[in-house]
Amino acid sequence: MSGHDLVLYFKPTCPFCNKVLSFMQEKNIRIPSKNIDASSETRQELKTIGGKQQVPCLVIDGQAMYESDDIIHWLDEHFER
Repeated sequence: MSGHDLVLYFKPTCPFCNKVLSFMQEKNIRIPSKNIDASSETRQELKTIGGKQQVPCLVIDGQAMYESDDIIHWLDEHFER
């Protein structure tokens, strides 16, 4: 475990989200994930945290990280096996 408070916001139809989710599955990384298509509350929550509804978004201790390659790099560094 990384020791950070993490949440991944995603959308099932987003290819960049699926890239991150596939990486997590491959590396057996499990963190809380929220589908922004599931509810308007979840979309608003993401907008409140990061100022926009862009996905994928990894929230690390309250800070939003948006780019799929950056998210994968961060997860790879913090979830070493």
